[in-house]
Amino acid sequence: MNDDLIPPRLRDDCFAMPQGVEWVPVSDALARLRAALGPIEDTQTLHPTSALGAVLARDAVGQRSNPPRPNSAVDGYGFAHAATGDGVQELPLVQGVAAAGRPFDGTVPAGNAVRILTGAILPKGVDTVVLEEDCAANATHVAFDGPAKFRANARAAGEDMKAGEIAVRAGQRLRAPDLALLSALNIAEVTVFRPLRVGVLSTGDEIIATAGQPAEPHQIYDANRPMLLGLVQGWGYTPVDLGHVRDDPDEIAARLDSAAVDVILTTGGASAGDEDHVSRLLRDRGTLSSWRIALKPGRPLALALWDGVLVIGMPGNPVAALVCAAIFARPSLSLMAGAGWCEPLAMHVPAAFSKQKKPGRREFLRARLVDGAVEVFASEGSGRISSISWADGLVELPDEACDISPGMLVRYLPYAALGIF
Repeated sequence: MNDDLIPPRLRDDCFAMPQGVEWVPVSDALARLRAALGPIEDTQTLHPTSALGAVLARDAVGQRSNPPRPNSAVDGYGFAHAATGDGVQELPLVQGVAAAGRPFDGTVPAGNAVRILTGAILPKGVDTVVLEEDCAANATHVAFDGPAKFRANARAAGEDMKAGEIAVRAGQRLRAPDLALLSALNIAEVTVFRPLRVGVLSTGDEIIATAGQPAEPHQIYDANRPMLLGLVQGWGYTPVDLGHVRDDPDEIAARLDSAAVDVILTTGGASAGDEDHVSRLLRDRGTLSSWRIALKPGRPLALALWDGVLVIGMPGNPVAALVCAAIFARPSLSLMAGAGWCEPLAMHVPAAFSKQKKPGRREFLRARLVDGAVEVFASEGSGRISSISWADGLVELPDEACDISPGMLVRYLPYAALGIF
């Protein structure tokens, strides 16, 4: 026997770590990415009505106070508190009504009251409002039980926000409620980061680029590209379809060179096989940061720079590609888009399954919530593409060994918390 060709001992576990290979823990890989990346520098100016989903590059400062003037919080009767006291108070009513959009023209004399509606500016001479339901009134007078609380039901000018205060801070991805605040404060322009352009490229001789085309038995349809393009769009970025290329290093390099994007997500060719050209290219012509992540599913992962563009080379298996995109690509893109590093909002829920996990690798199980407990897909095989459609989240198991039994609390990441819709 040739001493140079002594094989490793066979294992029954297809996910077993190769002997003699150094594996990078998930936490270390994430830390490297977070330390190496920063936001893009390009910005643009938008009106708030066109800025939904954009990330603020500069603080948005209020141009007007909210409310701009003192106003009434309720429908009722307004008066000067100093002219009232204990017991039943009966005040003559002045002619007219103070309403939102139709302010009372004049001054309410001390000892008098005025009919006032919600949102109306407090007329001169009014500092307190009694709720309509707490009053008895006729055409000329209003009566209520005193003492009334000073400034009751009266909103102060700027009690929500004052002009000159920061309304929304840089780094915030603008949501519909943010647009309401910006508009209320008369902020007509916001400076936001240019939308991140994310290219998606699939590789492999076995891939048929588009469903509906004829396929030989040895070929499969490209499931990764539509999935990743959908994820990118759902995360609020501009997806750029870079198409599919064969397992040809020159073709792959040419496609990477021509991509006018900020980030490239590739699938396939991220391992160490003879045809895994993506990882070889990133090592030889790019700047490979880390790969062989201690992750299940998804261990063949390449993280690199190609002419200054971040490339995340993910496995060709759609299950592994989804996990890698959610765990690595999502926070990386968020940081580059200016919104900061994002952590998924996890839940701890009872397990509805049993599992003995071996040490050494972070595991993500396809799972879904049923009646307050989380169950996992019947098979852990990463070839089960149906499992990612069946699931509504992932169960995250730690790097260490653990023994899960029904009822134990496990860490559950809903798809929604990972931006998967």
